[in-house]
Amino acid sequence: MKNTTSAKKRSPGRPRSFDRQAALETAMKTFWAQGYETTSISDLSRAMGINAPAIYSAFGDKKQLFLEAMRLYLGDPQSQAEAIAGAASAREAAAMVLANAVRTFTGEDTPKGCLIGTGLATGSPAAADVRAEGAATRAALEALLTSRIERDKTGGLLPVDTDAGTLAALVSCTVQGFSTLARDGAPAARLQAIADFVLRGWPEIEGEGVDAEAVRRAGDS
Repeated sequence: MKNTTSAKKRSPGRPRSFDRQAALETAMKTFWAQGYETTSISDLSRAMGINAPAIYSAFGDKKQLFLEAMRLYLGDPQSQAEAIAGAASAREAAAMVLANAVRTFTGEDTPKGCLIGTGLATGSPAAADVRAEGAATRAALEALLTSRIERDKTGGLLPVDTDAGTLAALVSCTVQGFSTLARDGAPAARLQAIADFVLRGWPEIEGEGVDAEAVRRAGDS
């Protein structure tokens, strides 16, 4: 049946007058630059170019908008899991993770540092559940790396006494350190030099050498 409602009156099914994906990307960058708790709905409204009621209608409250922005920032978790599992070695998986952090944290068109690491660094008890989501993403990365390291131990690529969990945590801590350094203005070359240094200290079977530059190139591919 033809809708005879006046065009001036917005009906519940009327399409939004803004690009939802573009608005979400803007919200992501705003949270990334300012942090979760210090970013207000007014800040988001100005940045996104839409009013507060439209934000609530399209995304829910600020927490839900942040969580959706965080998922956009992280990308497809399945792709990350497949990339780490499919790397030729755990060392190359670590190189890939570190190189990706360098690129992401020092991008020309995005805020410096890590959305999760810096956006949720401080907060009130009311934001505890949001911080828990951020912590869960770091734990998931460590679990993927730990599993990949254990595979190398089983396959004879790493010493059997390698502490897989601690080695994975070292990579995760390095990534978080990159976020702070990037916020302080450190360039990509500085962060990559640190990544290369970490990789040169990777455990190895006696008699094997580590070509850090080759590992770095693998991480860039």
